[in-house]
Amino acid sequence: MRSAMPVETPGTVDALARRIAALESELRVVTAAFETAEGMLVTDAHGIILRVNQGFSRITGYTAREAVGQRPAMLSSGKHDAGFYRNMWDAIHRDDRWEGEIWNLRKDGEKYPQHLSIAAVRDQGGRLTNYVAVLTDITQRKAASEEIEMLAFYDPLTRLPNRRLLLERLRQVLNTSRLHDRYGALMFIDLDNFKTLNDTLGHNVGDMLLQQVAGRLQAALRHGDTVARLGGDEFVVLLEGLSSDQDEAAAHTEMLGVAIRNALNLPYLLGSHTCHSTPSIGVTLFHNGHPPHPDELLMQADIAMYQAKQGGRNGMRFFDQGMQDNINARADMERALRIAIDLHQFELYYQIQVDQHGRARGAEALVRWRADGKMMSPAQFVPLAEETGLILQLGSWVLEEACARLRAWQEDPGLRALTLAVNVSAAQFHQPGFCEQVRGAVARHAIDPRLLKLELTEGIVLKNVEVTAHSMAALRAMGVRLSLDDFGTGYSSLQYLKRLPLSQLKIDQSFVLDLVNDRSDQAIVTTIIAMARSLGLDVIAEGVETPAQRALLQKLGCFHYQGYLFGRPVAVAEFEQLVLGQVSARPRA
Repeated sequence: MRSAMPVETPGTVDALARRIAALESELRVVTAAFETAEGMLVTDAHGIILRVNQGFSRITGYTAREAVGQRPAMLSSGKHDAGFYRNMWDAIHRDDRWEGEIWNLRKDGEKYPQHLSIAAVRDQGGRLTNYVAVLTDITQRKAASEEIEMLAFYDPLTRLPNRRLLLERLRQVLNTSRLHDRYGALMFIDLDNFKTLNDTLGHNVGDMLLQQVAGRLQAALRHGDTVARLGGDEFVVLLEGLSSDQDEAAAHTEMLGVAIRNALNLPYLLGSHTCHSTPSIGVTLFHNGHPPHPDELLMQADIAMYQAKQGGRNGMRFFDQGMQDNINARADMERALRIAIDLHQFELYYQIQVDQHGRARGAEALVRWRADGKMMSPAQFVPLAEETGLILQLGSWVLEEACARLRAWQEDPGLRALTLAVNVSAAQFHQPGFCEQVRGAVARHAIDPRLLKLELTEGIVLKNVEVTAHSMAALRAMGVRLSLDDFGTGYSSLQYLKRLPLSQLKIDQSFVLDLVNDRSDQAIVTTIIAMARSLGLDVIAEGVETPAQRALLQKLGCFHYQGYLFGRPVAVAEFEQLVLGQVSARPRA
C-alpha cells in the first residue's frame, strides 16, 4: 500500500515563491536602511551589542567584530554624571524611546558630540527583545553653531564679548540688581592716541596692541566681572556687587580703575616694536533704586571718558549730571545753530582799526548771532561750529556779507578807502576750492580785492606749509591781503614767515594787556615789530584799551591799533557813523 504524499499544486509553489521573494525584497530594504550614513547598533534586551553598521564603525572607529558582544558603555566619554544616564533610562522605560545630545568617546580616545536616538523593540506579546540606537556625529554642526554664536556675540579679534552680548549681560545685571542693595559700575575705556599708532606702525601692530590690552584687562579684574570690546580701541568693563554704600562702591571702582590704568601703562612688545599706550577711563555707577536703561549707562560712561580725555588723558573721571546737562545744552545749541545758518540769523559787527593819528583805516568783521532776542558772542558758538563742520557754511556767509559791505562802502567817499578784515578758520581755508570761493565773491560784488583782508592763525599756516603757501600766493595774486592773526602765541618762526606771502602781523592782545608793566611782553612786542619790519610787513596790535598802551606801542614802532580805546564791535550803522564823524571832524585844507 502506498504511503500518502502531499500533492504540490502549481498554485501552492507559486505562492511560496512570491512569499520568499517578498521576504528577500524586504530584507534588502532593511539591510539598505541599516547601512546608512548614520551609525546604528542593535542590542539584545540585556544591552549586549548584536550588530552595528558601517556608519557606526566610521564614526566610532570600532569594527563590527570589536563592538559585537560589548555593551554601549564602551563609548562613554565620562563627561556625563550618573544622573544624566538615570534620566535617559527612565525615559526609555517609560516611553520606549529617548533622543538627545550626548558626548561619546571614539576608539582613539577623542571625545565628540553626538546626536543619539534609542528605541526599545517589543514582540507581539509586548516583551522587550531589543534596543536600536541611531547615532550622528555632530562635531562639525556643533562647531559651526559655536562659530555662529562667536560671530554673533564675541569680538573676533580679542574673543571678548561684543556690544550685543555686553548689553544682554548688562540687562541681566540691572534686572538682578533689583533683588539686592549693591551698586554696580560701568567703565568706558578708550586708548589714547591709538590712531597715531595705527597710522605709523600699521593695522597689524594696532591689532596686536588691542589683543594685549584685552588680556591685561581680563587679568586686572575680579572673577565674575565682564570686559567687552565695543569696536576700534573702545573697551567696556562691567562691575557687579560692589557695595551697598555709594562712597565705598566709588572707592572700590576707583581702586580697580587705578589697577587697570597701571596695567595698561606698562610697555607693550608688538613684534619688533616696543610701544606705550595709555587709557582714558569714564565711570558711571548704578543702583537698584534708579536702574537706568543699558544704552543710557553706556552714554554716561562715554561722556565721563571724554571728560577724562579733556582733562589730559591717562586718567579716570566719574559721570555726574552736570556733564549730561552740558551735553544736552551743546546738542540744543547745535540744533539752533543749524537753523540759524539756514535762516541767516547772523549779523556782522565791525570793530574799528586806526593809525597812529587815530584815523580809521579799516575794521575787523566779527560775526554775531541773535538767538532768542539776545546777542551771542562768537566765543559761545564758533568753537561748536568748528567741531560740527558748520563753520564752512558760516564762513561762506561771512565772506559774502563782508564783500557786500565793501561794495556798499565803495559808493561812499568817506568809507571807500576802508579795509575789512575777515577771520578764516582752518577748515574753511583748507577746503578744496577756497581760493575760487574768494575769487567768486570778489567778482560777484565787484570790489577792490586790496581792501579785503583775510586773517589766518598760525595753526592754519603751519599745517602743510607748502600747500598753504601755494594757496596764499593765489590769494595774493588776486590782490587780497593776508594778515597773520594772534601772532606770537604759537610757533612763530622766521623760517616759515619768509616763505609766506603775508601782508601784516597782528600782535595778540595777551601781549598788550600788561605791556606797560611787563618787560617780557615789551621784549616780545619789540621782537615781533622787528621781524615784521625786516620782512616788509605791516603790524597792528589788538586789545589796545589805554592811552599808555597806545603810546608805548607807538614808541616801539607799531602804528596801527585795534581795541576798546578806539571802539567796541558795533553794528554797521553805528560803525559808519563813527567813521564818517571822524571824516567830518577833520580840518579842511
